Amino acid sequence: MIHGTEIIVIAVVILVLFGASAIPRFMKSLGQAKAELEKGYKEGIKGEDVKEENQKTNKKKAEK
Repeated sequence: MIHGTEIIVIAVVILVLFGASAIPRFMKSLGQAKAELEKGYKEGIKGEDVKEENQKTNKKKAEK
């Protein structure tokens, strides 16, 4: 398990390796990636809902 002092050491190492200006850019790209992932997930859910409705409609038509 990682403890408080280990997290601080890791943060300092990352800061030294990448520099202070790279961290905000990295966090921004993570936020954009998260937003795209959520958008794709919502579109996928909507697509499945439409697919289920089409299947129900096709079943009703086949019964008639």
